[in-house]
Amino acid sequence: MKSFILFFALAIACVAADEKYTTKYDNIDVDEILRSDRLFTNYFKCLVDTGKCTPDARELKKSLPDALLTECSKCSEKQKQNTDKVIRYVIDNKPEEWKVLQAKYDPDEVYIKRYRAQAQKAGIPL
Repeated sequence: MKSFILFFALAIACVAADEKYTTKYDNIDVDEILRSDRLFTNYFKCLVDTGKCTPDARELKKSLPDALLTECSKCSEKQKQNTDKVIRYVIDNKPEEWKVLQAKYDPDEVYIKRYRAQAQKAGIPL
């Protein structure tokens, strides 16, 4: 009986460790979204609760707080690359939207402080 309990506990730990965000939307053309004011605005409005969400935007909105908390530990490589690309774009090209996103997702600047050195290393000015 003890070995069964140990096996069950290990199985649960393995499943939890392998938990990742869905990769269903990893092939979305992020560059197209960033080039289009209409598409960008739709995603932005979804993220800040002022507009409707497409299924992929809804998934992003659902995962974003956890990704910030866990340093994107459940992200695929593609998701990490896209995150870097989007953050760079928003900081450089949409500073007002960046401020709104910061106010919503990091009002106490916990994540800005946590990721500042890492961002600077990657050439992202925070």
